[in-house]
This record gives sequence, C-alpha cells and structure tokens, in this order.
Amino acid sequence: MRQDTEQQARSTRPASPARSLLPLILPAVSVGVAASLVYIGLSASAEQLQHVLWGPLPEALGVGPYSVLWMFVVLVATGLAVGLVVWKVPGHAGPDPATTGLDAPVLPPGVLPGLLLATGLMLAGGPSLGPENPIIAVNVGLAVWLGGRLLPRAPGALWPLLAEAATIGALFGTPVAAALVISEALAGRPAPGLLWDKLFAPLTAAAIGAMTTTLLFRPAFDLGLPALGHPRWTDLLAALVIAPVAALLGMCAVRAFPYVHAAFQRLRHPMLMLPAGGLVLGALAAVGGHLTLFKGLAEMAELAHDPTGWSAGQFAVMAVVKLTALLVAASCGFRGGRIFPAVFVGTALGLCAHALVPAVPTALGVATSVLGMLLAITRQGWVSLFTAAVLVASPAIIALLCIASLPAWLLVTGRPQMQLREDGSAVR
Repeated sequence: MRQDTEQQARSTRPASPARSLLPLILPAVSVGVAASLVYIGLSASAEQLQHVLWGPLPEALGVGPYSVLWMFVVLVATGLAVGLVVWKVPGHAGPDPATTGLDAPVLPPGVLPGLLLATGLMLAGGPSLGPENPIIAVNVGLAVWLGGRLLPRAPGALWPLLAEAATIGALFGTPVAAALVISEALAGRPAPGLLWDKLFAPLTAAAIGAMTTTLLFRPAFDLGLPALGHPRWTDLLAALVIAPVAALLGMCAVRAFPYVHAAFQRLRHPMLMLPAGGLVLGALAAVGGHLTLFKGLAEMAELAHDPTGWSAGQFAVMAVVKLTALLVAASCGFRGGRIFPAVFVGTALGLCAHALVPAVPTALGVATSVLGMLLAITRQGWVSLFTAAVLVASPAIIALLCIASLPAWLLVTGRPQMQLREDGSAVR
C-alpha cells in the first residue's frame, strides 16, 4: 500500500521549476540552427547536382534529360557511385538503411561524412527515397559528439532528443510534426513530471530548426488544392473507403519488403546490390515516367497543379510504380527515408480516386490516401495525420482524417512496418 502511494506521488510530481528548464534553451537553440543548416546544405548541394545530371549534361550529349536511355544511365551510375561510397569510404555510410527509422542510432563521427555523401548522391540521382532517415542520423551523431565535448555535464540522452526534434522541424518547416513524434516516443517511456516540461527543450529545438529552414530554404508542403468546404455525408463515406484502401496497398509493399531485401542481399556486395537496384529503378522509371523519380515532393506538386492532366489509369500506374520503386530503393542499399516517396504514392492514389469518382473532392482524396499509406509504411499515427492535413491546408479535413484513421489503423496495427531488424525479420 505504501509503495503504491509513493509511486502515485512520483507519477503526479508537479511541474519542473523554470530554473531547471532555462539552461536547456541555449543547447536547444544551437542544435536547432545547426540541424537546419546541415539539412539545407545537403538539400542545396543535391539540388545543384540534380540540375546538372538532369539538365545541361544530357543536353550537351544530345540526349533527352528524361529519355528512357538517360534514366537508365543515371540510375545505374548512381548505384555505382553510392556503392563505391558504401564499399570504400570509412564507416560504409552507416548501417543497412532497411534497418533504420526516424529514431536514429548514435553513429560514430567517422561514419557521418560517408552517410552524407551517399545521401546527396541518392537525392540527385533519382532513386525514390527522401532525406529524413539519414539526415536525422547525421544530426544525432553530430549533436552527441559536439554536445558531449562542449557541455559534458548535460545529460547524454538530451542530445539525440534535441537533434531528432530539430531535424524533423527543419524537414517539415514546422515544430508541430516534431512535437507529435516526440510525444509519441515519450508515451512509451513513462516518467514523472508534466509532458510539456519534457517537450520544452525538444520543442525549442524543433521551432528554431523549422524557423531557420523557413527563412533560408522556404519548404512548401501545401499542394494548393481547392479547400474542402462544409463536409458532407458522402465525404465521410469516401474517407472511410479511401484511407483503408491506401493502407492495404501500402501493406502489400511492407509484406514484400523482407523478401525483396533478401533478394538483393544475396548479391552480397554493394557494388553489385546498388547498381542492380539502379537497373530495376531505371526499368520502373521507363514505365512510370520521370515524375516517379526522386523523393517526390516537387513531383507531387506538379501532379496536384493539374489534377485533370492525367487519367485515373495513369495516376494508378504512377502510384504503383512509385511504391515499387520505394520498395526497391529501400531494399538494395540506397541511403534514404521512406516518408516522402510514400506521400507521393498517396497523392497519386488520391488523385486517382477523384478521377474515378469526380464527386470526391481532390483535397479529401489526397489527404485520406496519404494518411492510409503513411500509417501502413510508418506506423506513426501522429505523423501520418499531420502530414495528410498539412498537404491540403483545409481545417475542415481534420475531423474526417481522424475518423478515417480508425479503420485504417485497425488494418495496420500489430502488423509489420517497413523496417527490418538486423537478422532481416520485420519490425512490428
């Protein structure tokens, strides 16, 4: 009885005094700025290389920049380049990317340059992965290494938390995404004190990271789709259908992930696995077109800019090709994350739903499809809801998304996610 009373008292400990939170502001601000600058530097460098690879270079050679031949050449060459980095650069560009997620391991400093180089080459060369997983790992490694030397008295667990929050804020251009991810992580680690006290430092880092990125890089996730008006009963029905359908398609890729990964692992060497992956990606690009290349952020904006420019069949082909390209790129060893291309897949599926049933508003189709796809790929409920909502910038969509998430979550909960353990088995 006494022990129960003591535990209850600890669990209801009052808020932390301000003097215990104030010393966290400077480390959080520093990590926020640094994480954003690393992300901006990587993205800007990759964009410059992408411009050369897919513009002046093929034109100088007399080849169409998005011809089938050039897509094959660049994707295979990207596989060779990244394979060389993984093979020869110290640290081998970090662990197998199929085994990593947003919760990054703390990597030694010597691994980080190779991981940055492999990620930049991947982003420029066209494989269907985003920068989120490797850039979080790089920023976590840098924060732990530098923070431990500059402020050795600070708790060691502080630096990974700040770096992860700051990088997510920088990636999405808002601290809300980071707050949701950190809250979900903290829910599995019960500790005394108020939640807002625990979020104070990471939210500061996320806000500074987001503001730095917004001021210097200006990321945009709003697709500019017509806002959803007053919801109708038919909108609710559409949401309850589209989100689970998207989740089921995403689960097909998740189910295939260990087998595709094992097939590439049989090649045993990065100079074989990655070029082979590039060859398969070139074939997929030939089927789906150039919009199915890259991480997908600019490409889905192009889709949304003219939603009547493609037929339902073309949208469906792009969605399936992009999802397959994501599966291949994540399996063969390219360093990258799975959220950004999954958002493209959801966008294409949502536009396909609108093309099939014009009564389905484009904003509703895209948001609910992205929601279902991300739930299947990531199992991150808050991130899925946030990303789906921010794409369409329509307040009326929030309630529909929350309702649509329920049947989709019933489909995905307890099942594997698109991440593997070191032995090749799926993470649940």
